Amino acid sequence: MSTIEVNKITPVSGGTTIQVGESGDTITVPSGATITNSGTANNFTSYRPNAKPLIINGDMNVAQRDTSVTGITGDGYKLCDRWYEYLSSLGTYTFAQESQSIHNPAGGAGFRQAFRIDCTTADASPSASDEFWFGMKFEGQDLQLIKKGSSNAEKLTLAFWVKSNKTGTGQVNFRDTDNGRMCSGTYTISSADTWEHKIINIAADTSGAFTDDNAESLQIQWYLDSGSNYEGGAAPTAWETDVATDRNAAGTLNIGDNTANDWSITGVQLEIGEYTSSTLPPFQHESFADNLDRCHRYYISYGNVGTTQSGFPARAYSGSGLMWAVTLPKPLRASPTVTLTGTIRAFGSSNTHDSTSAFGVTSYANTNSTIVMLQSTGFSGLSNDRSYNVMAINDTFYTLNAEL
Repeated sequence: MSTIEVNKITPVSGGTTIQVGESGDTITVPSGATITNSGTANNFTSYRPNAKPLIINGDMNVAQRDTSVTGITGDGYKLCDRWYEYLSSLGTYTFAQESQSIHNPAGGAGFRQAFRIDCTTADASPSASDEFWFGMKFEGQDLQLIKKGSSNAEKLTLAFWVKSNKTGTGQVNFRDTDNGRMCSGTYTISSADTWEHKIINIAADTSGAFTDDNAESLQIQWYLDSGSNYEGGAAPTAWETDVATDRNAAGTLNIGDNTANDWSITGVQLEIGEYTSSTLPPFQHESFADNLDRCHRYYISYGNVGTTQSGFPARAYSGSGLMWAVTLPKPLRASPTVTLTGTIRAFGSSNTHDSTSAFGVTSYANTNSTIVMLQSTGFSGLSNDRSYNVMAINDTFYTLNAEL
């Protein structure tokens, strides 16, 4: 193994193959040199400006909330971390983290989990304002490398594996929520119940820069069904002012029209630049721990099943109010909403006090902090200004939600 500095390669006529170095060698091109490809370049790995995948949990491996949820009729984050669905009066669904066989195309590509959506109550005639889409939301500060709104704006490539019992056309929208702009692409499911790999190219946009902060700037939406308010236009392949009738203009999947319908997705990647199936960079697989760590910026679940959890030192500020600090695995995107399921117990020197009331967040002004202050006013009989130890007891858990 060696390092080879390339100053000049003189081409040989007749199409001779020139090999520079051997397997494991590092080839250094001098500063100021330019590599120009006027023919076909094979086996080159494309440069990525991002160290980590732009899509978080694109392999659907992390599911802190649940691995199967039934009776879904409304929108929200329901299953695999970072994946959001918007559902407005268009049927009832079951979501599941679907295990993949290593022998099928998606599993063979390294994706052993998928996000599956099954229709359980159909709505074959949705009202005009009804819609159903699946997707992801992004912070503006994570999108600055796209250079949107500048003369150097980048093209984008979205790739994913998809499977459905229905064949037809699906529409995917990139919606700039900072500037009210949209660009779309379409994909075709050719074979029912078969994993297929899809690639969608998105044009560069020299108008409308993303805001450089921790608020939502972009949504990627896979439209699955809709009423007439979101149809009748045309899927824009260039960025335009967001028009409702264009959002599902090309979509024909309509998975809400029959309880036999399903749709699954995995292996989602977003790349800077324009790629085809032969030039697409490989999916950036992360370890489960690294994937979970990135998800923890938006959602953290604490709790236990069947045993008493180690407690946090707390202090009473009234007969019913208790305040304590929780150490986070990493800073949250914003001040969280806290949800409690079960019972929190405060242990004093001689007695215990239980609360089933939801927590509040007293302060989380610095989003670089790994400490959040919580409080509950659901206790009774506390001694003001006394120290306690607060614990989540049997089958209790609480979540901190800082999603977009």
